[in-house]
Amino acid sequence: MKVDVGPDPSLVYRPDVDPELAQSKDSFRNYAAGPLLDRVFTTYKLMHTHQTVDFVSRKRIQFGGFSHKKMTVMEAVNMLDDLVDESDPDVDFPNSFHAFQTAEGIRKAHPDKDWFHLVGLLHDLGKILALWGEPQWAVVGDTFPVGCRPQASVVFCDSTFQDNPDLQDPRYSTELGMYQPHCGLENVLMSWGHDEYLYQMMKFNKFSLPSEAFYMIRFHSFYPWHTGGDYLQLCSQQDLDMLPWVKEFNKFDLYTKSPELPDVDSLRPYYQGLIDKYCPGILSW
Repeated sequence: MKVDVGPDPSLVYRPDVDPELAQSKDSFRNYAAGPLLDRVFTTYKLMHTHQTVDFVSRKRIQFGGFSHKKMTVMEAVNMLDDLVDESDPDVDFPNSFHAFQTAEGIRKAHPDKDWFHLVGLLHDLGKILALWGEPQWAVVGDTFPVGCRPQASVVFCDSTFQDNPDLQDPRYSTELGMYQPHCGLENVLMSWGHDEYLYQMMKFNKFSLPSEAFYMIRFHSFYPWHTGGDYLQLCSQQDLDMLPWVKEFNKFDLYTKSPELPDVDSLRPYYQGLIDKYCPGILSW
């Protein structure tokens, strides 16, 4: 399948990462070619067709009570052994390894910020939604605001939104759509997925992490904003102040992906200590 799509904007942003951990930047987030492209395109086509204001609103209600399961953070990490992200063109191994890869990259670069290490481990735990019967297009992939016209740096923007009913609705089809200028991303309805679910779950369970951690979890998949430079018309000053933190997290989320899988068993005791410090015990999911 040939898809007419320009270079992904995240490739313009190439932070400094240990070269031993990083592949060539051109090999990451390649949405124009590659062995996984058909799978990735299909996932985004479904996402961009069905993620609407109504759909997101219903999902927030469905999962907002956090009555689905009781378990610890490490039990959730273990569940990711059974998940391969169908929107990711870079990896084809279980998401649990990616969690530890990201966390260890952050730990190496920021040894004094143990809360940041934990963010690396936590950031994709919302993907357990896919193990509870949710389709991957409603769980994984880059996020974007619903309720306004998608902007140019959304992946496959020109080839996947034709059947989205919101774009035929004059309330939702302009650049601002249903929002006020600079209303702040906290007041924007993002496409439903693992970011928003985990952010809300962390608030519900009262994780004792700094506000930067909550922000990185909530917007780490919002590539059209943090690397594409789009949607600034919706941003508040707080969003702009937090943007460097999201960018800092992103370089570890993206550029620590490697088929060299970590020795997870040896890392568990350290991360269990962080869990016990910031989000202990049996939690509501």
